[in-house]
Amino acid sequence: MSHLKRESAPNKWPVERKGTAYIVKPNFGMEEGIPMLIVLREIMKLAQNRREAKKIIHARQILVNEKAVKDEKSNVLFFDTLNVLPLKKSYRVELSDNGKFFLNEIKDNEAGRKIAKIINKKVLKGKKTQLNLSDGRNFISDIKCNTNDSVLINLKEGKIEKCIPLKDKAKAVVFSGKHIGKKGEITKLNIEDKIATIKSGEKEINILINQLMIVE
Repeated sequence: MSHLKRESAPNKWPVERKGTAYIVKPNFGMEEGIPMLIVLREIMKLAQNRREAKKIIHARQILVNEKAVKDEKSNVLFFDTLNVLPLKKSYRVELSDNGKFFLNEIKDNEAGRKIAKIINKKVLKGKKTQLNLSDGRNFISDIKCNTNDSVLINLKEGKIEKCIPLKDKAKAVVFSGKHIGKKGEITKLNIEDKIATIKSGEKEINILINQLMIVE
């Protein structure tokens, strides 16, 4: 089915709980992102209905990570970049302090790069290392990185530019769990217990390492 009940939509989606009974279901990963239809209709207000959203998409007016969107059910993931060609504006998918997806306007030259988390590594034949990332991408790379580090991807060239390591004083954002949306600096790392302490505002909170992404 291409729809799900509105009341069952993930809490991350910035949609009203009252309204039509059903809402669009993404092609994959409901918790990891948000369907393009909701981005165009509910967030950006560029379309009033599904028909108008499909018209915008078929005109190839929206780019996600430098590629034209082809389907209104396509999922836009955390930290993906969007180019809205008619408006000549670029955005990044981020999380608000209350854990809702929103579009943060960025400079056009920033839209060609994105950050993703390394969720695991594999050693292939020939001792080559494959990095598997949070957005579903896989890279064979000689760059020295560990699981739970982040990488900066050059979207135009399709390569990793640098590693952003998990370490003390690194900046992080929480993307799941009860503290979703919180941002801050790591003040303490407990690798054995897989917990990081981050200072968010005036408070220090303990976060499971698998619930946060290093951003700088």
